[in-house]
Amino acid sequence: MNSIQGVNPERQTTGLLGHGDMNVQTVVKTAENELRQLMQERADIMKRIGTIRQTIFGLVKLFGNGILNEDLPELFGPPVSGRQPGFTRACRMVLMEAAVPLAAREVCEQIQQKAPPILHHHKDPLASVTTVLNRLVEYGEARSVVRENGRRAWQWVADTGGAQPSH
Repeated sequence: MNSIQGVNPERQTTGLLGHGDMNVQTVVKTAENELRQLMQERADIMKRIGTIRQTIFGLVKLFGNGILNEDLPELFGPPVSGRQPGFTRACRMVLMEAAVPLAAREVCEQIQQKAPPILHHHKDPLASVTTVLNRLVEYGEARSVVRENGRRAWQWVADTGGAQPSH
């Protein structure tokens, strides 16, 4: 039986209502279905955001920063002269900009090249990157793949405009 975190499923107290109360079960089932739907919508939105960001990054690489509207940088977070972006955001950006799936070590190296201060506060940066990459998979923003050498790598999930199989 599935349980909500912090709730002991083995505890068999009935509370004010009995276990057989169909109204409560209906409400819980409806809420559960809505939560699943909203989480899927969030994953779909994050995929679409990633695709649009990848498109903009590609266009900027081809044509330079001059093509950007003046208000566009605020959509990407604080300006370069502002505070350093967060660790998860740095992992996202590395994956978004990558043409091929990257191993955790490669993501770590990219962050080290682009924004070294981000890694300074992590005792084991490789473990931290791996944790974030796995969370991005859970969020539906990235997918984990197995390379020919049997090692795991991650890639950003781009929205292709059509239905994608679940991972």
